[in-house]
Amino acid sequence: MKLILINKVFNQPVDLTKAVVQPLASDLLHNKNVAMDVLRLDRIHPVISGNKWFKLKYHIQEALQQNKKGILTFGGAWSNHLVATALACRQANLASIGIIRGERPALLSAALQEVQEYNMQLQFIARTAYSQEAAIIPQLQSLYPDYYIVPQGGQSHLGVQGAAEILQLTQIKSYSHISCAAGTGTMLAGLVRGSLPHQQVLGFCSLKLPADDNSINRFVQQYAGPHQQYTVVYDYHFGGYARKTDELIRFMNTIYQTHDLPTDFVYTGKLLFGMMQLVQSGYFKPGSRILIVHSGGLQGNRSLPAGTLTFL
Repeated sequence: MKLILINKVFNQPVDLTKAVVQPLASDLLHNKNVAMDVLRLDRIHPVISGNKWFKLKYHIQEALQQNKKGILTFGGAWSNHLVATALACRQANLASIGIIRGERPALLSAALQEVQEYNMQLQFIARTAYSQEAAIIPQLQSLYPDYYIVPQGGQSHLGVQGAAEILQLTQIKSYSHISCAAGTGTMLAGLVRGSLPHQQVLGFCSLKLPADDNSINRFVQQYAGPHQQYTVVYDYHFGGYARKTDELIRFMNTIYQTHDLPTDFVYTGKLLFGMMQLVQSGYFKPGSRILIVHSGGLQGNRSLPAGTLTFL
């Protein structure tokens, strides 16, 4: 029943055979005797790309099993999660509602224009109210009883369950380290759950958060499972969520020119930058083999001025 529903939902839109493992080669990696591969989840679908399919599929399945009219979820003006959810719902013949952080702008972002093309209904709420997502969910459930509510970024046990399956696409036993970007911590928790006891998982936080107690750590500790072999890295947010510097943009362009590897400035660009910095500093022992999970999110680059990135 589970497989039938998943196939019904997405009508086979994702092609997991395209999630190739791309080795990276550089003088730095060679000199440090560190091997680094990138799992290209960004290639599995032009819209429901990266980790989004994994974090969404069990939510969509649950909505269908409960005979819900649609899905209600949350995101900002450039949310990858909203874009993927809107199209996935349309393909599953489900309605969708997006609760958008902030006041409605005079001109919608390209991402919000796209979700409207996929028939998602938009509702804007004040940032202060949005930040209290857990408190407003019961109110929204009362207003929309026929909708299945998915937390921001798919942040729930179902999102973690799907994200844990990402590592099934690789020969996971050969890696000593697994790394990913972290926003809500959903994929990070899934990778920790899906990892093996000898492996260390690194999550590169895209938000400016205190290292001792924060939402990502609390979520991962709750859902990751028994291994708990993970580290959250807080040093490469470049000023905070969706912040960037000229140094980061130059790095992203260089990575693309050198490795034909597109990244985004919110998540994967910072992830790759931080990983290379850790390699340079000797964080990884010689002989380490690292898997980097490319979580997609490239549509967010559309918010940058034309010409900023060489690969847009």
